[in-house]
Amino acid sequence: MHKATDSIPVSVLNVKSALTTAGAQDTVRIFEDKVPTAAAAASVLGCGVAAITNSLIFEVSGEPLLILASGAGKVDTAMVADRLGIGKIRRATPDFVLEHTGQEVGGVAPVGHPRKIRTLLDTSLQEHPLLWAGAGDHNSMFSIAYEELARITAAEELQVR
Repeated sequence: MHKATDSIPVSVLNVKSALTTAGAQDTVRIFEDKVPTAAAAASVLGCGVAAITNSLIFEVSGEPLLILASGAGKVDTAMVADRLGIGKIRRATPDFVLEHTGQEVGGVAPVGHPRKIRTLLDTSLQEHPLLWAGAGDHNSMFSIAYEELARITAAEELQVR
């Protein structure tokens, strides 16, 4: 992965472009050290793990499903599948994630993908005035309000745990 002193990776440029195209602020921050987990990101950012928005790619009948979930909990895939009336939700392989997002596991952003992905937004994230999400690689994050994240991703709001 590229460090902050290197050129900006294409995956991060795609996120920056998606933010500005959607009319959102480009608040992408690139860190010297990797922040591939919610705990690592919260430590670097000085916020609670619950304010970190994990972008989790799952596979449903061969199609990607993006769940934007609080870093403080685990997604209950059986409950989500039942609420949506869909088949089994499986954790996607790293290759599947890269194919559908153009981003590696641990750096997936809510936006900046080659094609639109069905997206769910964890309603527990509403409790935080400012959220932080991955920005396309292991060294980048961006900040955003819940309402703005819901708008730019056209996510379905749902309790996921």
